[in-house]
Amino acid sequence: MKDKLIVPIINQSHHPLPSYATIGSSGMDLRAFLKEPIELKSLERQLIPTGIFIELPNGYEAQIRPRSGLAIKQGITCLNTPGTIDADYRGEIKVILINLSKENQIINDGDRIAQMVIQEVKQIEWQSVENINETTRGAGGFGHTGKV
Repeated sequence: MKDKLIVPIINQSHHPLPSYATIGSSGMDLRAFLKEPIELKSLERQLIPTGIFIELPNGYEAQIRPRSGLAIKQGITCLNTPGTIDADYRGEIKVILINLSKENQIINDGDRIAQMVIQEVKQIEWQSVENINETTRGAGGFGHTGKV
């Protein structure tokens, strides 16, 4: 197993730190940090605080993704998915939730609302050219291969 990346974290909530649920988990659950429950009406979106602040090293990002159980059971998902937290961001992690169900949904303090995946990223430098290499696919996209 590779060495683990050490990331400084501030937890202003009274909830446990984000952690991996199983040894094979890619994401860590983020919990809502609320003074009172929030009602999400059908098709409504709200920014939900977590009380978590992190200091990622350069070359890494945190991706905020929906939780599959919340999506299938309650119709709640994340907008701007995956959301990116850049290495130089030092503010509170907040999650944009939307209720895609027909019923109003309640978000309570401590509810697991999203998952956070830490990924290594590379910055690039552009090289202006006149042509780029051709491939069999070429410019085909948006369903160009048809249905199987």
